[in-house]
Amino acid sequence: MEEVKKYTFKDFQSDQEVRWCPGCDDYVILRSMLKALPEMEVKKEDVVFISGIGCSSRFPYYVDSYGMHGIHGRAAAIASGVKLANPKLSVWTITGDGDSLAIGGNHFIHVLRRNIDINIVLFNNEIYGLTKGQFSPTSLIGQKTKSSPYGNTQPPFDPGELAIGAQARFFARLGGNSPKEMTALFVEAEKHKGTSLIEILQNCVIFNDGCYTQYTDKEVREDKQLHVEHGKKMIFGKNKDKGLVLDGLKLKVVTIGEDGVSEDDILVHDAKEPDSTMHHMLVKLKYPLVTGIIRSVDEMTFEEREAQLMEEVKAKSSCVKVDDLFFSGETYEVK
Repeated sequence: MEEVKKYTFKDFQSDQEVRWCPGCDDYVILRSMLKALPEMEVKKEDVVFISGIGCSSRFPYYVDSYGMHGIHGRAAAIASGVKLANPKLSVWTITGDGDSLAIGGNHFIHVLRRNIDINIVLFNNEIYGLTKGQFSPTSLIGQKTKSSPYGNTQPPFDPGELAIGAQARFFARLGGNSPKEMTALFVEAEKHKGTSLIEILQNCVIFNDGCYTQYTDKEVREDKQLHVEHGKKMIFGKNKDKGLVLDGLKLKVVTIGEDGVSEDDILVHDAKEPDSTMHHMLVKLKYPLVTGIIRSVDEMTFEEREAQLMEEVKAKSSCVKVDDLFFSGETYEVK
């Protein structure tokens, strides 16, 4: 393999002025990505960022790499074309809950289904931020916004449920105030072959401030979040005394040391299990909120399936040049 230059944070830092609202989690995501890129062992000229429309979609300007600021909802489609045209590229799609789950919903589910080898970072702040505070596909029922002054009446999408329903092979979730974990997560996503989806629970300080504080606030994070790791017990809490067990067909929170429960009873996280049943249950759980890599299944990518099919067809074909094709099948001569 060709040796890759050792890059630093500054190698990927753009000279463009970063224009997000002070206090926005987008700054954390950007900084985490700039720290992660040098660890990916990918040549700088092979890194591409594609975005749609929204606050998140300014991202390509702020990374010193190739990129494209696309149109609303079409980031996944553009990224698919970029990857298929040049498979060696490391392609990152930066999108928001409005951009990817509303106008871009169709592209979003199909890129997951196809399993094209790209990475998607979904900034989910449960609001339309750039257009000044309208409800989005992830806004909660009853949420009062500029476009729902008396309360939103539409049930929200859960990106994790939607992704697993669309056959996503890699799904991870993380709070927007977890920079160290976020950097590591971006590196792991790059290693995964196939479509990786990372949902960032991103706070919008202007139009939906505090939307995730019940999970992400430093005072409650350890007790309200379960950060899963493949092969490890699903244990959480400040005292590491809470865990998950299976109670019939549901997950149940138990306290280690009470009611005869020991650490041996706690479920072990298996992110690589092809059957998505448990992953779906983890995604749906609200207490604790499950973060980390929930699903990571190795499967043939779209590009690999296409290449395999092409080789099979070529091996069986009697046509070795264009003339063979022109004069095959039913032909006739004009005299």
